[in-house]
Amino acid sequence: MDTVSGSAGETRAADTADSAKASKVAFAGLIGTSIEWYDFFIYGTAAGLVFAPQFFPSVSPTVGTLAAFSTFAVGFVARPIGAAVMGHVGDRIGRKRILLLSVLMMGLATFAIGLLPTYATIGIAAPLILVVLRFLQGFAVGGEWGGAVLMSLEHAPPNRRTLYAAFPQIGLPIGIFLSSGVFLIVRLSTSAEAFAAWAWRIPFLLSVVLVGVGLFIRVRIGESPEFAEVKERGEVRKMPLVDVVRRHPGSLLLATGVNIGCSGLGNILLVFSVSYVALKKLASPSAMLAIVVITSVAWAAAVYAGASLAERVGRKRVVMTASAIWVVWAFVFYALIDTGSVVLIGVSCVVLGILIGVGNGPVPALVAETFPVAVRFSGASVTYGLGGIFGGAFAPIIATALYGGFATSIPLSIYAAVLALVTLVSAALIRSLRTDSPTGSV
Repeated sequence: MDTVSGSAGETRAADTADSAKASKVAFAGLIGTSIEWYDFFIYGTAAGLVFAPQFFPSVSPTVGTLAAFSTFAVGFVARPIGAAVMGHVGDRIGRKRILLLSVLMMGLATFAIGLLPTYATIGIAAPLILVVLRFLQGFAVGGEWGGAVLMSLEHAPPNRRTLYAAFPQIGLPIGIFLSSGVFLIVRLSTSAEAFAAWAWRIPFLLSVVLVGVGLFIRVRIGESPEFAEVKERGEVRKMPLVDVVRRHPGSLLLATGVNIGCSGLGNILLVFSVSYVALKKLASPSAMLAIVVITSVAWAAAVYAGASLAERVGRKRVVMTASAIWVVWAFVFYALIDTGSVVLIGVSCVVLGILIGVGNGPVPALVAETFPVAVRFSGASVTYGLGGIFGGAFAPIIATALYGGFATSIPLSIYAAVLALVTLVSAALIRSLRTDSPTGSV
């Protein structure tokens, strides 16, 4: 009897230790991705506010904005390249090393942007170097998301895989909160002239501090236990990305589709809407930054809520329901913004942020478990990167061009609704390899 009691106590202690380890890894993923997305999105904010006159001064405001958003898009183009390279290495040697490399690369590129001379100082070299640094940012994010999600997912208890995998996804709105918040503080603390001349650099230079924090936290976590098992069984693939393309083309296509709407709508909300409001003079840049800060808080909470709900009712059901509501809200979103009321603009953004967050919550686990462990890093990372290109990278550019061509928000609403439909259909068709779902449906 004592032996049985002792064994039960040891089992509970082991379970508690494993749970604590899983929580620590999920927290590390949250902190790391928050830092990465801070770096990634301060570029988007700067592209909407200051990059056009600083790096593209010889063209009209609309063309300058398009050029600035094009450099923003370079980061998304680089993401699947980084995903392919880092995913290959991650599936070959492990997840942890890639996470350390990605945060270091991102931080150094961001810090360098803060030191970059403008067009007035070095001419055409300025935008060219800006593009290179933006490419390095995107390359780093390409490996970051997949590694952070897989570390959280593969350490998680069986009944918390969706929730723990969502922690890196919460890092996205937290990164937005930090980037927009810092920009807002700097903007309110300086004159418009000082902000345009030099103060915009401060958020980029602060990145070096955050990188130190990220490296300190990540160096203290262990390797994924599921990858360790694959390695122990000798099942590590020589060419994991090739295996994904050859053996899992359907999963590759549908997982990309799931990510298209999430990424596209996110960048319409966070990047294009700032520029749209500024171009139409509907609200001040400071008011819009404040709205984005508030929206990001609601978004972060909604990611957690969406993942928690998916643990009970199924991942696909949550993603599909949220996507269906996105289609409708795409038309309400611009109608409220066009009123010019700061309150209604805030409502439109906060509601969209909540909807995106709920729909995004289950996506990391849904996408990752579409692929076997041995090729999961490559599969999840590349589909996230491709979704970022076809959704997020082009969204601000296409939206800016649509507004420039039609001078009305109706085409913008239609475009956003199409992005949402792509995610809805893809989520309906995708299939997971997971067989232990508590609801019988992922």
